[in-house]
Amino acid sequence: MEHPENNEAYKGLAVNAGIEQPASVNPYLKNGHRRKKPRLSVSDYVEGIIKGDITVLSRAVTLTESTRPEHQSVAQEVIEKCLPYAGNSIRVGISGVPGAGKSTSIDAFGLHVLEQYGGKLAVLAIDPSSERSKGSILGDKTRMEKLAVHPKSFIRPSPAAGSLGGVARKTRETIVLCEAAGFDKIFVETVGVGQSETAVHSMVDFFLLIQLAGTGDELQGIKRGIMEMADGIVINKADGDNLEPARLAAVQFRNALRLFPVPESGWTPQVFTYSGFYNLGVKEIWDMIYRYIAFVKDNGYFEYRRNAQSKYWMYETIEEHLRDSFYHNPCIKAMLAQKERQVLQGELTSFVAAKSLLDAYFKSKREWTSNDEIEES
Repeated sequence: MEHPENNEAYKGLAVNAGIEQPASVNPYLKNGHRRKKPRLSVSDYVEGIIKGDITVLSRAVTLTESTRPEHQSVAQEVIEKCLPYAGNSIRVGISGVPGAGKSTSIDAFGLHVLEQYGGKLAVLAIDPSSERSKGSILGDKTRMEKLAVHPKSFIRPSPAAGSLGGVARKTRETIVLCEAAGFDKIFVETVGVGQSETAVHSMVDFFLLIQLAGTGDELQGIKRGIMEMADGIVINKADGDNLEPARLAAVQFRNALRLFPVPESGWTPQVFTYSGFYNLGVKEIWDMIYRYIAFVKDNGYFEYRRNAQSKYWMYETIEEHLRDSFYHNPCIKAMLAQKERQVLQGELTSFVAAKSLLDAYFKSKREWTSNDEIEES
């Protein structure tokens, strides 16, 4: 086709015809058609996971995170069949205020433990989601440059998506899948200081709290109760001009820990300084973690804590299913907007409205059960 710019009226301008475009690298993208991934059966998932196939493991984790009922039924069956192969790992929860250097520290910790102790490492990072757009950046891999390309590591960020409890449960299920795939070290990175710590604490063996020096009152952590859960506290960015403030902060934290009662494990939390960026003091932190694991295995607390966590998640799962059952009940869906409007207009108190909804829910359940019994008879 002749370009109008080549007309005599546009002297001094010329447009080249260009070159022929190369063929598409992916022939399946031609005409908008994509090759669909083959659907895997439960046995395919389990077999691939046990063999350590990262692709199959990733797809299984995606299946676990899905909210579709058909995906959840397959995921639960896969997790159940993977359970006999799970449990043989050290689970470490890592928390700290935003900007404390959690991702950089995980990169340094992970590289050290893989080089010194071998094995395989899985990093499960819970990424905060926007309250407005509901989206997550999921960019933890960009801050874990060395681990992201390490052949023995697996990094999986998961969006919080406003449902911390649901994500925490799915993270626990992902731990089972990773352990079945042969990962003997699991890192769980939290969103930041807040309610997520309680959930993560209930699924790990060792809880590491990362702090910073020179950010105001170093003892603010006491007020949040976060220090009560910590099995070890480390002060990051202990380098250059910040070395002395970091040492001072460590002394303050050690003094603060003396005010707390002895933990149920019998272990006294220790405080260290280190630099994740310059990889200084990382060995001492891992020596502490392994000392702790040996200590709690020796006194029986390790097995006790794992059993207590399993019981905790059983009750959490019951509560989650009951909540879902309530809000997805057709009777409740029809009544909810009306009761909400009555509460806002001052016609009903919150408690009366809640009791009315619960009574309607239990009544619908009783009627549903009665109808099933009649049909069976």
